[in-house]
Amino acid sequence: MATLDTGIPVWEADPILSVEHLFMRFGGLVAVNDLSFKVGRGQITALIGPNGAGKTTVFNCITGFYKPSEGRLVLGHGRAPTPEEVARLTLIGERGMVGKGSSVYLLERLPDYRVSGEAKVARTFQNIRLFTGMTVLENLMVAQHNALMLASGFSLKGLFGLPGWNAAQRAATEKAKYWLDKVDLTERADDPAGDLPYGAQRRLEIARAMCSEPILLCLDEPAAGLNPRESLELNNLLRSIRAEHGTSILLIEHDMSVVMEISDHVVVLDYGTKISDGTPDYVKNDPRVIAAYLGVDEDAVEEVEAEIGIDTGGHSTGANP
Repeated sequence: MATLDTGIPVWEADPILSVEHLFMRFGGLVAVNDLSFKVGRGQITALIGPNGAGKTTVFNCITGFYKPSEGRLVLGHGRAPTPEEVARLTLIGERGMVGKGSSVYLLERLPDYRVSGEAKVARTFQNIRLFTGMTVLENLMVAQHNALMLASGFSLKGLFGLPGWNAAQRAATEKAKYWLDKVDLTERADDPAGDLPYGAQRRLEIARAMCSEPILLCLDEPAAGLNPRESLELNNLLRSIRAEHGTSILLIEHDMSVVMEISDHVVVLDYGTKISDGTPDYVKNDPRVIAAYLGVDEDAVEEVEAEIGIDTGGHSTGANP
């Protein structure tokens, strides 16, 4: 288990994102019910659960597509914000605060374009959303549109080809080339994105998100539809993003081989409620998780395991590790 010297898990000691008492209601339907969890800085956190558990709704709240009915979403750049900083933000009603060594954002108060552009949270979607008529390279340049517009003085400097604009354009092109190489798509740079095989489109979508230089990358089922070789390539890509760029990753995934292979921390939802939270080993042996995935009551888990020959080596129902 990834811990600090104190023995406290990283996601508790140094969270980049704290989800606090999150509720999302659609009329009389409670899609997310009093959810709290933390995403460790520089870690890969998986949000899992059966279909309809509320995972994508949580993502939509974090990334600004939905405004939560209740709750707080605290993101800290550089370091985890202190309780005093969060209390001050809440008291004065601000959306964010830039301070010495860290910036703090209350994501539930930010419009979606500021979540991505200012708070530096990027995401991909369960259904691929590339610009299929643009080339692979153009998709990566579009991801840098905001920075390029600022550098161009909103087109004026670009029209006159001023040095600042030219330098920004070269830097954006170099960044795009870097990510093309990273996802093994350099040879397809001038091909329409829609012509790529499915697995390559998945990698391109991640590369496009990374071109915005996020500190938190949210991936909605990145392994969906991938074959075993492509899943292995995805695992390697995500590990390298974490190791080489220090990017924290929060992912939704149904492929348990991916989740258990690369995650530092796993949070499990069922019907919008958190039922388990801990290391992959802890979570996969939690009887509440097994019951949710098998579709039986917790009391019936051992009986079902015996019938189908599953041996988890014993369960722990104690506190999280």
